[in-house]
Amino acid sequence: MNIEMEYDVVIIGGGPAGLTAAIYSARNAWKTAVFTGDVGGQLAETPEIENYPGVKNIEGAKLAMEMEQQAKSFGAEVIFDKITEIKKEDVLFVMKTEFGATVKAKAVIIAAGKHPREIGVKGEKEFKGKGVSYCVTCDGPFFKEKDVCVVGGGNSALTAAEYLAKICNKVYLIHRRTEFRAEKVLVDRIKSLENVEIVVPYVPEEIRGKDRVEEIVVKHRETGELKTLKVDAVFVEIGSIPNTDWLNGFVELNEKGEIIVDREMKTSQEGVFAAGDITDNRDKQVVVAAGHGATAALSANEYLNDLVRKGVFK
Repeated sequence: MNIEMEYDVVIIGGGPAGLTAAIYSARNAWKTAVFTGDVGGQLAETPEIENYPGVKNIEGAKLAMEMEQQAKSFGAEVIFDKITEIKKEDVLFVMKTEFGATVKAKAVIIAAGKHPREIGVKGEKEFKGKGVSYCVTCDGPFFKEKDVCVVGGGNSALTAAEYLAKICNKVYLIHRRTEFRAEKVLVDRIKSLENVEIVVPYVPEEIRGKDRVEEIVVKHRETGELKTLKVDAVFVEIGSIPNTDWLNGFVELNEKGEIIVDREMKTSQEGVFAAGDITDNRDKQVVVAAGHGATAALSANEYLNDLVRKGVFK
């Protein structure tokens, strides 16, 4: 592909932060494009959202789709291609995509999110897609009326366990600590479910099976006791890693690989903003990501208007 495209604002990532940024940027009449591998990111893999203001209850994928349609209604383009390289040439940002296109922009908003963290135990890679999963909404229905386990102790892990409890025979919830990091309302709901067994404080030791997952071996963190759980699937929900490895020092990152931003979502690179889970902001929530996206787009708007006033752009 030898295609060249030019926009006022390019948004990298199609999750809630990126799509909200697109809504605000397009409404301000900037030629805007979202480059992404999918719509929604981790939001699309969330079975149920019940803490997004104004929406009592909604599937993550549906909320993401509505955000996409709203962004498009204001003129934003959504292009299913990933940005893999970025550099600054004079006053423009020049990017390359996975499919070989060249993209130029006057301002950039990075909202590429994160990807699931792996457990790192024997059998995980071998059984990936054969019972080991990082997406409960994608793969959960394949294990209807089966015995499964969820590894993790945060909101995503307990939400996954609750979802699976509705369709599976038995759900083991494995967590390394005796206390959960998830919100109390989620913890209380999980503890009330008869077909969810909480296994704490245990860590995965090995995933076993022949052609598919058949069992997981877990180890007690204090006594070293090993326990074997017969399961058909292992759902991993232990956090995620920022998608920043492609930036190669283009913007400043913290020790976790997250993009460092100020309160206006500005990065260390003038004209580049960041939003959502990829940033060093503490709270990783849909509503927070959306707020970041709005702030980033408003900051980009101010940046571009300033360049127009200076005569850099028309």
